[in-house]
Amino acid sequence: MAQQHLDPTDPRTGSGPGSGPGSESGPRTGPRTGLTTGPTAGPVSAEALAGYLRAQATEFLRALRLHREAGAGAAASEGSVEAALALRRSARRISGSLHTFQTVLDPDWSEAMRPELAWVSGTLALEHACSARLERLLQALHRLSGTAALPAQGPAGAGPAGGPGGPGGSARSSAPAAVAATAGTTTAAPGRGSLTVGAAKAGALLDRQLTLARTRAHSTALQALGSSRFHAVTDKVAVLASEVPLTPAAGTADLRPLAGAARERLVDAVAALPLITAGSPYNAEALAHGLSPDPAPHPQDAPWHQVRLLLRLHRYALEVLYRAAGTAAAAEPTAPTAPTAATVPTTVFPTTTPDLRLLAAGEALDRHRDASEASAAAAHAARTPRITPATAYALGVLHADQRHEVEAARYAFQRSWQKDVLGSL
Repeated sequence: MAQQHLDPTDPRTGSGPGSGPGSESGPRTGPRTGLTTGPTAGPVSAEALAGYLRAQATEFLRALRLHREAGAGAAASEGSVEAALALRRSARRISGSLHTFQTVLDPDWSEAMRPELAWVSGTLALEHACSARLERLLQALHRLSGTAALPAQGPAGAGPAGGPGGPGGSARSSAPAAVAATAGTTTAAPGRGSLTVGAAKAGALLDRQLTLARTRAHSTALQALGSSRFHAVTDKVAVLASEVPLTPAAGTADLRPLAGAARERLVDAVAALPLITAGSPYNAEALAHGLSPDPAPHPQDAPWHQVRLLLRLHRYALEVLYRAAGTAAAAEPTAPTAPTAATVPTTVFPTTTPDLRLLAAGEALDRHRDASEASAAAAHAARTPRITPATAYALGVLHADQRHEVEAARYAFQRSWQKDVLGSL
C-alpha cells in the first residue's frame, strides 16, 4: 500500500477531527516558548544553510555510490540496504530545508527540486514499509493468539537492495513461512503454542498481499534508480554539493525567523489535535468509523500524520541552526590558557538537547503511522472476496488491535509533548 505524502503547508494542518472548543490540550500562548528556535543569540546567516545543504548533498552522493557498489536485485547486500536508507535520509533533509528556508533560495530551483526529492524518498520507502508492515501484523497475530514469538529474521524492510522475498530473492521470510505452514497443522481447539486456523489463514493472506506489494515496490525502486528522472535529480544534487543557489538578499537574511515559523506551524497543528481525548489510555472514540465501508484511510489519522511531517521539518530546521552554532563556536577566539593534565578536548558542536527532547515525540508519531497503516492493511485483507468467516474474524481482531496501538501512540505523544517538549526551556 502506498504511503501518503501530505503537504506540510496544507491548510488542514490547523484543524482536524476533534478540533474545536475543548479539544486543545492547553493554552495557545505561553507553551510556544518550550520549543527553541535555535541555540544562538545572534542572527544566523544563510551561509549556515548553504553549508548544511552541501553536507547533505555530499552524503546523498556518497550513499548513491555505496548503493551502486553494493549491488541490487539478486546481488543485494546489507550494505545496499543501509545505503538506500542514507539516500532517503539525505533526500528528506534537503527537501525539508528547501521548504523551511525557501525565501533565501532561488525560487524556481527550489520549487523544481522539492517534488523530485520527495519522489526519490517516497519511492525508496515503499519496499521497506511493506516489509515492516508484514512483520508487524504477523507479530501481532502471534501475540493475540498467545503463541511464541516469531523466528528471528533479518533486518525488516530491505530497501531497494532487495533481499529474501524480493524480486531477486530465492528464499521466503521465515515468519510468513511459519504462519503459512501452521494453517495445515492446527485443529479447532489448538494449544497455546499454535495459531488457530483463522489466524493462520489470515497470516497467509497478509503474506501474499504484502509480499506482492513489496515485490512491486522493489521493481518500482529499481526502475526509478535507473531512470533518466533520477539521473537528473542526481545531477542537480551534485551541483548542490558545490554551489547553493541563494537569492541576492540572502546575504543579510536571518534564518531564525524562518525556523521559528516552522515551529509555529507545528505548535498550531498540535493545538488542533484532540489531545485531551488522547490523554486517556483507553479511547472508545478510536473505534468510530471502524466499520465504515469506505476503504479510504481512517479520517482521524490525517491530522496526526500532518503533525509528524511538521515535527520533522522543525527538527531539520534546528539541525541547520545547530550547525551555525557549532561553526560559530569553532571560529570564536579563546584566551590562551596554560595546558594542564585535566584539560579535556570538547566538540565544536553544542549539545542537541532540544532535538533529543523532540525525538521521543517523533518516535511516538512514527509508531502511530505504522499502526495506522497496518490497520488499513488488515482491513484491506478482510475485504478479500470468498474468505472464510474465521479468517475474516481474525483480521477484524487484528484491525482492532492495531487501532488500539494507534491510540496508545497518541497517548504516548500527548505525554511526551506536554512533559518533555512544552515543559522544557
